[in-house]
Amino acid sequence: MNVQWAMSRTWMEVDLDALKHNYLLAASLCKENVDCVCVLKANAYGLGLKTAGRCLWDAGCTSFAVASADEALALYEALPDADILILGMTGEAQMEKVIRKGIMMTCGTVEDAKLISAAAQKSGIPARVQIKIDTGLHRLGFTDMEKAAQALTLPGMEAEGLYSHLALRSHEQSVEQYETFLHMEEELKQQGFTFKRRHLLDSIGLVRYLDWQMTGVRVGAFLYGNCTPSWERFSETKETVRFCTRVTRVDRVKAGEGIGYDEEPIPEEITVATLAAGYIDGYSRLLSGKGEVIIRGKRCKVLGLVCMDQMMVDVSHVEGVQQGDVAYLLGGGVTLREYAAWGELNRNECLAVIGSRVPRVYMEKGCVVGVSDVFQG
Repeated sequence: MNVQWAMSRTWMEVDLDALKHNYLLAASLCKENVDCVCVLKANAYGLGLKTAGRCLWDAGCTSFAVASADEALALYEALPDADILILGMTGEAQMEKVIRKGIMMTCGTVEDAKLISAAAQKSGIPARVQIKIDTGLHRLGFTDMEKAAQALTLPGMEAEGLYSHLALRSHEQSVEQYETFLHMEEELKQQGFTFKRRHLLDSIGLVRYLDWQMTGVRVGAFLYGNCTPSWERFSETKETVRFCTRVTRVDRVKAGEGIGYDEEPIPEEITVATLAAGYIDGYSRLLSGKGEVIIRGKRCKVLGLVCMDQMMVDVSHVEGVQQGDVAYLLGGGVTLREYAAWGELNRNECLAVIGSRVPRVYMEKGCVVGVSDVFQG
């Protein structure tokens, strides 16, 4: 796929310079000998797993985390020398392949440990694992350190790390989780288990709790320009994505008519532009009638209900709009914060759900350096 083809309908522009900048900013907040682990789950939050991984590797990152074995193996193809941790479940059928590649798995139950141990013995290679403990998020991990110790004693288990995740509901709970982590770690230490990797903080934790860094920090949202707005250096992060589409038709619609599937009549005659993007491309229906896009430098309100492949906007106040014009759905003046607020969406979700059929157009120094397309495979 060439650039003209990729940008002919709807596409995502990914600013690799901004991605590197955000990583280096996050890394600068890490203390000496603290590993800044780049989280590339959900296809690098929608930006493209392999390209984002290579970009961050070039910027100096050597440690990565993903959600699944499939993601880990895909990243391994691009970065065979990287340290890769699977944060979620690894299926029994996937374990041997993961072990042979030296990819680290998360172990959070005795049942996990038994499956990992069996796969390690079958492959004849120790399994690199990190023990997940549940300090209050109540999602994954051991709560009983006797069971964690039992898991660690199984043959073939090479325990490299101990980690947990903050719920970030309140400062008081975060302090409680931090202290719980230290207590659980001490329990395991008394039974003879120590870990060279210890980590608790994510992107929000990095900017809130600088003294809790241990040996590593897992940085995800921060990389993609989604930093907590309360951080005093929030403005130093850079936007990594522009979600773009094209105008496909411009027409006058009379008062009293409905727009698209919306039955609500418009009160006065307006000029309507149809755009070549819809909810299957990642523009949520929850933005219907609430969102705004930018065309020719002007904000244009979304009209009616967002369709699967198309949407309509009011361009009555924009001179000269014509078929082929670019509309910025996200980025290019539409901030991630306001975009999420319009639909009451999670900011990470806004990036990660941009559709797989939307080509990723990679930019460096303002020039296109690559295009990724799901249909090429």
